[in-house]
Amino acid sequence: MEQEISKAVIRRLPRYYRYLGELIDADVERISSAELSAKMNVTASQIRQDLNNFGGFGQQGYGYNVKYLYNEMAKILGLDRVHNLVIIGAGKLGQAIANYSFFEKRGFIIRGLFDVNKDYIGRKIKDIEIMSVDTLSDYLKKNDIDIAAITVPKDAVESILDILVDSNIKAVWNFAPVDIELPENIIVENVHLLDSLMQLSYNLTEYEQTV
Repeated sequence: MEQEISKAVIRRLPRYYRYLGELIDADVERISSAELSAKMNVTASQIRQDLNNFGGFGQQGYGYNVKYLYNEMAKILGLDRVHNLVIIGAGKLGQAIANYSFFEKRGFIIRGLFDVNKDYIGRKIKDIEIMSVDTLSDYLKKNDIDIAAITVPKDAVESILDILVDSNIKAVWNFAPVDIELPENIIVENVHLLDSLMQLSYNLTEYEQTV
């Protein structure tokens, strides 16, 4: 795709996919941009602009074929193929991610769990044995892994990143409490749960001041 898609559009794509899935479950076969607008709280014009970045998909006077658009959105999001994933940090957050079965349903297959804690090493989460971080580099070089999820403390991040860069990992899903930057050939998604909660707190405070 030659044109650069804005981050705002990319953030909306999973929402489109999720709502379209709900429409399929409700046996809805087609929907107009206006109807989708009411459901997503995004203007119909914005929806058309977003989808036009990828070809449009709609027909004037008909709207969108829900199942077709859902399948095309899956291709855009890369959900039409399997992504192999490892989790580095097998504490509570790492275990929660490993136990979340919906990831596997969307093609994100957890292949390995790693930790430094000797009490964790050897245990199994959903039939996946937790391995020592000491074996991570060798494991990544011998296996086709697309994504590394990091759920380690801040002071452990740097050493993990050195291993990932050296092992030619393709993407990093970072839950550590620090923004990370890696070479351009490695895609990074920084996820800060506390930031989201603080934004919610701000909005709650603003709302309470107006009532």
